[in-house]
Amino acid sequence: MRPFRFGVNVVTAGSRAEWVEKARKLEDLGYSTLTVPDHLTQVIAPVPAMVAAANATKTLRVGTGVLNNDFRHPVLVAREAAAVDLLTDGRLQLGLGAGYVKSEYDQAGLTYDLGGARVERLSEAVTIIKRLFSGDPVTFHGRHYRVTDHTIHPRPVQRPHPPILIGGNGPRLLTLAAKEADIIGLTGITFRRGGTEPDFDGCKTAGVDERMKLIRDVAGDRYERLELNALVQRVVVTNDRRRAAEDLPDRWKQLDVSERLETPYLLIGTVDQMVDDLRARRQRWGISYYMIHEPYLDALAPVVAHLAGT
Repeated sequence: MRPFRFGVNVVTAGSRAEWVEKARKLEDLGYSTLTVPDHLTQVIAPVPAMVAAANATKTLRVGTGVLNNDFRHPVLVAREAAAVDLLTDGRLQLGLGAGYVKSEYDQAGLTYDLGGARVERLSEAVTIIKRLFSGDPVTFHGRHYRVTDHTIHPRPVQRPHPPILIGGNGPRLLTLAAKEADIIGLTGITFRRGGTEPDFDGCKTAGVDERMKLIRDVAGDRYERLELNALVQRVVVTNDRRRAAEDLPDRWKQLDVSERLETPYLLIGTVDQMVDDLRARRQRWGISYYMIHEPYLDALAPVVAHLAGT
């Protein structure tokens, strides 16, 4: 089993000083990674934010959580990722996803295709990016992208390339991740109707079991090299975990109380109970890398102190 590590998804800051303070706090608390989401809302742009966070810290890894593939051509993603890896001394984690919020596409004048087409386009992009990271000239003629005799400069510091995380929850995307990613980012929630209708079925233990079987079957011999990551939606420190589970917002009503306490996408209980839950989930599903949202970083810090690196 892989040792535990933990990261935080940080959305924005009001100044450089505030951003630097956040990055240093994460490093001091023992978190391994600061990631930045990629949305056309009140979210700081991920590429400059990653470089600034790395510049303010010594060992903290920085990543995208995750880039919407449809916002950028893969040649540009590869070039910028390689530069970020160089400028952060090899601390980049490149997170990629297929996009799901239709309103952002509409605002930017982009065509919002069905999920299958978006995942197919991401698949081509991953192929191009990985080939470009090798430093060799790349020619690629696919359904969505055409690249002719292109080479990036500089190459990334990490070889053969920075770890690639592919994040999502649907079977098409997880199949791609099992074939191509170094880190599989499990979100548990499927957003339907252009990101307006969350489906929590994948958060149930049966749904997690089903997805883990898919990943294992598709990955085959490379499964043991994969790192499994889960995006925790809420962290609730309490002595009455059942009551806290009952009191979750209505959006969690698709899960009964027992399922809320068992899912890897929620952490509820005392610090000791959370530690036990994380160990049990690693034993059952192999998940060793957990991401949380910024509001919960202090709540999870004692758990990080106890488990990180073990």
